[in-house]
Amino acid sequence: MPVTTPKPAAPDGDERWQVVERRMRQLGNRPEAVIESLHVVQETFGEIDADALRYVSDSLAVPPSTVFGVATFYHYFKLRPQGEHTCVVCTGTACYIDGALDILAAIKERLDVAPKGTTADGKLSLHVGRCFGSCSLAPAVIVDGDVEGHVETAELVRRLEAL
Repeated sequence: MPVTTPKPAAPDGDERWQVVERRMRQLGNRPEAVIESLHVVQETFGEIDADALRYVSDSLAVPPSTVFGVATFYHYFKLRPQGEHTCVVCTGTACYIDGALDILAAIKERLDVAPKGTTADGKLSLHVGRCFGSCSLAPAVIVDGDVEGHVETAELVRRLEAL
């Protein structure tokens, strides 16, 4: 007689977990589905908190350390709440040479936020990326999903302050 493991309960009864559960079922609830499961958790909730890590671990029968390792290895995954808006500054070679560090320093000085951080008011999260494939547009940033090139530091900071 096959042994069945009880389905783990969603962390807080939030109906959005149905989206995550449905996707994990589509993937066969297999350990190989960790990355895709984490993607759907983040897309659904905006972050991957400790309860979500535990839920994915239990649902896929994967050790918690493995799920945490995957979530922290890939820079895409966010383990903390994100701001309403995001700014990703490219620090690839061309952008680095053309002023990426100046952009980051100006944002830090004016908005008091460092990479991987969020402003105190929760309005802006700042991240860095290694290369957007937009080297001819250096320095480049991505603001709320839109790639911008030949960025002028002062203008960018003004726009971010207005967010």
